[in-house]
Amino acid sequence: MEKSNRYIIIYASVMVIIVAVVLTILAVQLKPAQDANIRVEKMQNLLQTININTTDLNQNEIIDLFEKTIVSGVLINNKGEIVSSDLDEAFNTELGIELRKPVEEQRYPIYQSVTADNDTLSIIQLHGKGLWGPIWGYMAFKSDFNTIAGCVFAHKGETPGLGAEIGESWYQEKFINKTIFDNDNCLVSIKIVKGVVASDDRHSVDAISGGTITSEGLQDMICDNLETYKPFFESKRQ
Repeated sequence: MEKSNRYIIIYASVMVIIVAVVLTILAVQLKPAQDANIRVEKMQNLLQTININTTDLNQNEIIDLFEKTIVSGVLINNKGEIVSSDLDEAFNTELGIELRKPVEEQRYPIYQSVTADNDTLSIIQLHGKGLWGPIWGYMAFKSDFNTIAGCVFAHKGETPGLGAEIGESWYQEKFINKTIFDNDNCLVSIKIVKGVVASDDRHSVDAISGGTITSEGLQDMICDNLETYKPFFESKRQ
């Protein structure tokens, strides 16, 4: 019995080591492909934010379209000052990581694209908390730095059919042409309200039915991140 137990322990240990080595090798080999997929997905999200559909494009076509469409990218600090004009540096900056730093060390990415009618769109990044985990997204503004031109929201684990609906295009389209500043040039952000929003209400969008906490998280995410970008927006609106 003692010999049998020793055999089982040695066998199990060897198998654990072999499996660990195999998984490590696979992880190392697959990481470049995973990183490339994440990078392309981010490009797709940015293009979708300005209402460009990339569903039928392959990776190379998406990369080519992104390089032609996103003409610049900058990083700003908490005072709204541009601290980098390197598109790659802006692209590789994760807002969720930046927001965990001391505020004076944080950097916020902004991308720009020029439309066919020569309007310059500015795209900001969003990051917040939903019901079950983080939510994030992008929001594009027209050259008045007030009117929403498009947006994309995503989530890690919101409830399908309820809070997860924030990731659906039919809901995101409700934000288009809404405005974030009132007539006195005060930042009012976008309110997510229950019930039907009046057609002349330019600062509100109806909440997801059955997704109250996710809707509140979405409203907080938009408001908090717009406060972060507010100094830059105000400098452009003067």
